[in-house]
Amino acid sequence: MRKIISIVLLSIIAIGIILSIAEIPFGKPKMKVGKYYIDKGVKDTGATNIITSVVVNYRGFDTLGEVTVLFIAAVGVGAVLVTAEKKQKERVTEKASLVLSTGCRFLFPLILLLGAYIFVNGHLTPGGGFQGGAVIASAFLLFYMGCRWKRINKIKAQALESLGGLVFIITGLLGLIIGNYFMMNFLPKGIPNQLFSAGIIPVIYIALGCKVGSELAGVIDNMIEESE
Repeated sequence: MRKIISIVLLSIIAIGIILSIAEIPFGKPKMKVGKYYIDKGVKDTGATNIITSVVVNYRGFDTLGEVTVLFIAAVGVGAVLVTAEKKQKERVTEKASLVLSTGCRFLFPLILLLGAYIFVNGHLTPGGGFQGGAVIASAFLLFYMGCRWKRINKIKAQALESLGGLVFIITGLLGLIIGNYFMMNFLPKGIPNQLFSAGIIPVIYIALGCKVGSELAGVIDNMIEESE
């Protein structure tokens, strides 16, 4: 009986795949979405970085899903590290070298500045909230390697993460209320290639940069505490 059911299900799946492939017009430019983004992206969003306009504006709901996945991953890592058994034997860590401990103090603020630059200018140049947040998290990783006795303020980091997510959600809902879809660009678009342009996109990227940076920095902090 199981074999018969398996054969029937496989047959249904095979027929569905065949019918789907048969409807695809191979060699014909049926999908014109990409061309619309290229031709109308700057006019619709004010962002000269077309990828930014797609990720944050046209497909902003997908970005919300990506942020949610990152949040769940951070929560999962924290839960695993909290519930894991503590090692009975304390681990002895070596002191950072003079070059590393001195270099991290000079490079830490510069890396933070670079990360902030990446997500603030995400609508003008390649980059954005996720990339800038990852750069900021790398600054904290270097900081922990060079200054091993210091830790981030978890309360402030969690508050910044929550604030970034809240700004993202509220901005998207305002677009839904003012217009007719989530993450509508309801702010003035300004002049292309100017810093104050692209409407809500810079606001969203700043919120994403703060959220991603604080989340990844928190994950790094939890992993370092567990290893010690």
